[in-house]
Amino acid sequence: METSQLTQYVDFDSTFAAFDLIAVFLFAISGALAAIEKKYDFIGVLVLAFFSGVGGGLIRDAIFIQAGPPKAVTDSKYLIVIFGAFLLSMIFHKPLRRLHRTILLVDAVGLGTYGVVGAHAALQGGLVPLAAILVGVFNATGAGIIRDVLLREEPIIFKPGQFYAGAAIVGTVIYVTLTVVVKPGDMWAALLAIAAAFVIRLLSVKFNWRTRPILKEN
Repeated sequence: METSQLTQYVDFDSTFAAFDLIAVFLFAISGALAAIEKKYDFIGVLVLAFFSGVGGGLIRDAIFIQAGPPKAVTDSKYLIVIFGAFLLSMIFHKPLRRLHRTILLVDAVGLGTYGVVGAHAALQGGLVPLAAILVGVFNATGAGIIRDVLLREEPIIFKPGQFYAGAAIVGTVIYVTLTVVVKPGDMWAALLAIAAAFVIRLLSVKFNWRTRPILKEN
């Protein structure tokens, strides 16, 4: 990859840097609350908050983009955001755990946002559009995979159920298509993609839209 491409990738504009931090914060809260539900101590909660917050970004930066050390360990803002989510979850975990609808909304926003951030990073890093979609989906779902593995649970995206990865796929496809073909501007493309993923995720929960196993039991 050329140096100019690396510089273009590392120098995210402020909008997508903000999107990235928001997604990290939302997923870190989700991971911290999951650890609290498992009755982990504060170390376990902090570790789950960290990997839930930046797991997708670690996969994106270390495996797909390969543009040096992941941003999560080179930019202190990420660690500050994760620690803030950890403290918020530790202090307010009881009311937060009762707000199941709020957590669902938070997760749905984070899913679409992280998908867009990953696709944007991939395109800026010189990857082809189809690869950018793949990176966006892994960016959105990777944190959940790592979180579930650490919790010794089967990752949610591997099991038949309400649309999760599917919502991320739709969002990233919309973002990449708009960015590469229509070119309405990154901000509009991002907002439309995040909104689409958000709506699809919520509708799948409301109407119980579900995927089906390939091999059904006799």
